[in-house]
Amino acid sequence: MKKRFDWFSTIAWIITIGLVAVVILIGWQRIQNENHDTEGMSIATERPPESTVVSKQEIEVDSLPTFTGDGYHSAIPRRVVFFTDIPPRPKLEIIDYAVQSGDSVFSIALSNDLTPETILWSNYDVLKDNPHSLSVGMQLKIPPTNGIYYQWQEGDTLEGVAAQFKTDIRDILYWPGNRFDLTNPEVQAGNMIMIPGGQRAFQQWIIPVLPRGAAGVSSGIYGAGACPGGYQGVYGTGGFIWPTVNHYISGNDYWSGHLAIDIAAAPGERISAADSGVIVFAGWATGGYGYTVAIDHGNGYQTLYAHLSAVVVSCGQSVIQGQTIGYGGSTGNSTGPHLHFEIRYQGGFVNPWYVLPAP
Repeated sequence: MKKRFDWFSTIAWIITIGLVAVVILIGWQRIQNENHDTEGMSIATERPPESTVVSKQEIEVDSLPTFTGDGYHSAIPRRVVFFTDIPPRPKLEIIDYAVQSGDSVFSIALSNDLTPETILWSNYDVLKDNPHSLSVGMQLKIPPTNGIYYQWQEGDTLEGVAAQFKTDIRDILYWPGNRFDLTNPEVQAGNMIMIPGGQRAFQQWIIPVLPRGAAGVSSGIYGAGACPGGYQGVYGTGGFIWPTVNHYISGNDYWSGHLAIDIAAAPGERISAADSGVIVFAGWATGGYGYTVAIDHGNGYQTLYAHLSAVVVSCGQSVIQGQTIGYGGSTGNSTGPHLHFEIRYQGGFVNPWYVLPAP
């Protein structure tokens, strides 16, 4: 009897042999790849032949290639931008300042980012509300913010001081420079505190220039230049010219504590009548004005010229527009040569910028 051929066993052996062959092939290829990589690394790290090695001593500067670029690298440029989002801290301290030659209340205020009123109010003990009392070497207190630097008086209360200087009590209490103990906000007499936003009326000092037909002012009170009055003479044209060659400010501009403009005028420079009229003040004036001239124009207007080095007109004299009345100087309370120029109408003050020709 013939033995039956076992197809199932034969096929199983063929599959098994095939799988073993595949595994052997994969292993052989992996070994070949690893050998190839190792050989490459050996070649790359192998030291070049001795003949190709150049020592540092053999390199000469003259043999190096000349750089011919335009000085810029081909890279992405970056602009340096200085920026910080930290807000500036408010100033809290009072600054002691010695007045310099050429200073004015206006210029000192401007350089400290304050109003001129703040400088005047905070230095009443030396300025007495008169910007003309400023003098070289005078010591001023420069507040850190607009308002009034105030010395606490016996009997003062926070409510009373806030009402007196037209501000809110909370502005005084919460201003950090005052360093109040909010649980017990007391102030000792003699202490200095800052009243932010505080304000008060001015004690204005002016020469009461009177019309030509009225009685003059007392020379004992207002200075030797005061005129007795009762004059007749020419009348003004109703228009004004600049009394100086220069048409710009050198000192105080027009503001509530300085009802005039300070015009640049060199020592000895000719000062002219801004309009025709009659002289009603000529000579020395008290109150810081120095040598002064005032003209009544007969039409409600009067002009005043102060800090002159010399006066060349006299009481009751008629002058015409453009005529020389004196020379530039720095007499009286003045920190530098300039012309203090006032315009008045019917007893009130007019900002000269409103009536003078455009510079």
